[in-house]
This record gives sequence, C-alpha cells and structure tokens, in this order.
Amino acid sequence: MIQQLRIYEIFENNKTAFHARFRDHAARIMRTRYGFRIVAMWETKFGDRTEFAYLLEWPDEATKTAAWSAFMADTEWSEIKRVTHAEHGLMVGQIEDRLLAPVEYSPAKGRSLLRTA
Repeated sequence: MIQQLRIYEIFENNKTAFHARFRDHAARIMRTRYGFRIVAMWETKFGDRTEFAYLLEWPDEATKTAAWSAFMADTEWSEIKRVTHAEHGLMVGQIEDRLLAPVEYSPAKGRSLLRTA
C-alpha cells in the first residue's frame, strides 16, 4: 500500500467554485470511474497561500500511474475544467505531488489508512 499527497494552490477569489468543482465533479469521476481511494482532504494556509491538500491510497505505483492517466484523459473532466475556467478563471496554481512510501517502522506499513466497515 502506498499513499499519494497532492497539494494545490487555490485562490481566495474563487475558492468556493474550486471546492464545488472538486467535490461535485473531480472526486466523483476519480472514485467511480478510475478507482481513486481518497483518504482525506484538507484546506490549509501556508504563508499567504491557501492550499487544498488531499491524500490518496493506492495498492502500487503502477495502479496510481494508470488511474491518473485515465482521469486526465477523461472527456467529461476536460469539459468541466474548460467550463469552470471560462466562468471562474484559473482555479489552481502550483501543484505538488508526493508519493509517500511507509518506512519499515511505520504503523501504516502494509495496511490501508481507510476504515473498512
């Protein structure tokens, strides 16, 4: 099991629109079509910058790479980005993407961070 941390710079003037787009569209498409496992999402401040951070979980790096490629090529997602950009302007600035591999002594090593019911 590996985790992926994504951090997006978002802008105060269209933050509400960003969250609506991610919540209503990106997360839905990620989960239902491409098997993304979203562990948690946060908003944070870093200096003057507002950020949206989220943690994904993958069985392995190959699965992560394939799912991201498919999501980025999704025609519905491309159209949603086009429309929201036209309406609200640029919604995401800098993006940081980190693959998190647990160290040998991590409590998370070899297990999912998602609760299973």
